[in-house]
Amino acid sequence: MNVADDGTPPMLGWDAITATADRIADEVRADSVPDVLVGVLRGGVIPAVLLAHALAVRTVRTVEVLHTTADGVDAVKSAAPQVANPASLGDLTGADVLIVDDVAGSGDTLARTVELVRDAGAARTRTATFVCNVGNWRRPQAPGQALTYIGTVVDGWVIFPWERA
Repeated sequence: MNVADDGTPPMLGWDAITATADRIADEVRADSVPDVLVGVLRGGVIPAVLLAHALAVRTVRTVEVLHTTADGVDAVKSAAPQVANPASLGDLTGADVLIVDDVAGSGDTLARTVELVRDAGAARTRTATFVCNVGNWRRPQAPGQALTYIGTVVDGWVIFPWERA
C-alpha cells in the first residue's frame, strides 16, 4: 500500500478487510476458537464483529482504551493509553479471550487491553490486529512476538472504510 501523490494515506477497501478477517479467523480457528471476543473501542469493534461472525462466537464485549488524542493522520498520542469503564469487560474468569483492534501502532493500546482482560479473569488471552504500523512500533518485542495474529504490516498510516478520509 502506497501513499497517494497528494500525500493521502492508502485506504483499505471492504474486500481487503473481509479477506483479512477470513485469514485471521482461519489462523484463530487452527489454534482454537475463543470463548469471548473483545473489541477495542472504537476502531476494533467492526473487526471484532467480523471475526465473531466468521468464528461463530456470540459473546463480544468492548472496552475503551484510547492512545491517540484525536482522529486523523499521525494523531498525537497521550503518554499512556487511557482506559474508560474497564468494568464493561464484565467477568472473564476462566475464559479464552481474543482481543481485536483495527490497527496496532506503538503496541501500547493492545498491551494495556491485555492487562485489563487478564485482570478480569481471562485464562487465556490472544490479540488480533488487522494492520500493524511498524513505523510507530515501540514495544520491546517485535510485532510478531507481541501480537498473536496480524492481518498485514505497513510502514505508515492507513484509512479504514469505516473512517473518514
